[in-house]
Amino acid sequence: MTEPRASRPAAGPELTAGAIVDLEIGDVAHGGVLVARHQSGRVVFVADALPGERVRARVADVKKRFARAETLEVLEASPERVDHVWPEASLDRDPDERAGGAEFGHAPVAFGRELKRRVLADALTRFGGLDADSPLVAALAVEGLPGDDADRGRHWRTRVTLHVDADGRVGPYAARSHRVVDVASLPLAFDDIEERALRAIADGVGGGPGRVDFVAPSDHDTRMRVVLDGAPAREPGRIVERVRDREFSVSEAGFWQVHRHAATTLFDAVQQAVDPGLLRADADNLDLYGGVGLLGAALAELGGAGTRLRSVEASADATAHAEANLAEWTGAAATTARVDRFLRGLVRDAGAAERDRLRAATVVLDPPRAGAGREVVDALVELAPAQLVYVACDPVALGRDTGLLRERGYEPVRLRAFDLFPNTHHVEAVAAFVRG
Repeated sequence: MTEPRASRPAAGPELTAGAIVDLEIGDVAHGGVLVARHQSGRVVFVADALPGERVRARVADVKKRFARAETLEVLEASPERVDHVWPEASLDRDPDERAGGAEFGHAPVAFGRELKRRVLADALTRFGGLDADSPLVAALAVEGLPGDDADRGRHWRTRVTLHVDADGRVGPYAARSHRVVDVASLPLAFDDIEERALRAIADGVGGGPGRVDFVAPSDHDTRMRVVLDGAPAREPGRIVERVRDREFSVSEAGFWQVHRHAATTLFDAVQQAVDPGLLRADADNLDLYGGVGLLGAALAELGGAGTRLRSVEASADATAHAEANLAEWTGAAATTARVDRFLRGLVRDAGAAERDRLRAATVVLDPPRAGAGREVVDALVELAPAQLVYVACDPVALGRDTGLLRERGYEPVRLRAFDLFPNTHHVEAVAAFVRG
């Protein structure tokens, strides 16, 4: 913990940017911050704290209804507080110089999972309309991935991006900013990535601004790709990722799950979320926001060799890889399209026979952080598939879409959550919905 700052805590009812305040910390909120209430009555979202603590914090900014602050010193610590897993993100640094990407690194990873569970449960009740004592919410737990508890949630990132500023300095961004900060460690990175990335930080990359991307795929040693403004970058190569006995073709610059065990975890979770009694191989099954076909393959594998499946993805490059990754299923295809437009086309143009196949379908969707949203949900409800398996990377988005689906006759019947991003506030969930 840091020594007390020379500034005295602010007295009086008003909060102003830069003020130093003492705060009693309540529970966790979405985004990796904690909730406190200033003596003026205004809510303050506080970074780098834990529930039940009393902290001294510096106000970062003040909005109409709330303020944001950053912990400077812990006056009364939670029993869960431990030394930060990443020294460069700890309270030993001024908030402006703390590395971002490890918001819960000052807690054991198991307690980090509990904080994520609270956020997810709150989103499902507040926005999804579920009762807190309903079986899905009451039994909710965030599951850890292999090895993370023993290693304190380190060395899991198989993809890391460092940034290069205009002066050529290489490093991660400071928390909640786009300013490069100096670091001497990258403990969340895969071992080989950390070694190469620290070398790049020490040696520089000869220019800037821009970024340096590192990837540690299943089929190759760690790769580094430098992308600087105004300079030609090496074309991204093709890599191979493995999930159980399957191989997936992926662009080096394309999306793939970051945790070394995440792809297998989600592949299995999607298969377990599907109700086999509702799965029909001859239906018009859909894999929406399909990427390179990871979750589509999970669904098609359940249905067997003759499974009909269409994967829909806005990125043409990812679609090309999905075509290759789904080629073993003769009824599978991949389409480059925005999901909302694709579904609008189905609603508008599908004939009676296609409508019947869609009504019998299983749909897997893995939307971006903003969620599927009203337009996509409305189109899905119009098509009325037999079951939906929703993979969510944002608790609030899942809560909102759960509320929309429930209003339109779909109820959640299975729910699991996974800590794919230890020491951060991010959590992944897999929820299954069926028509009521």
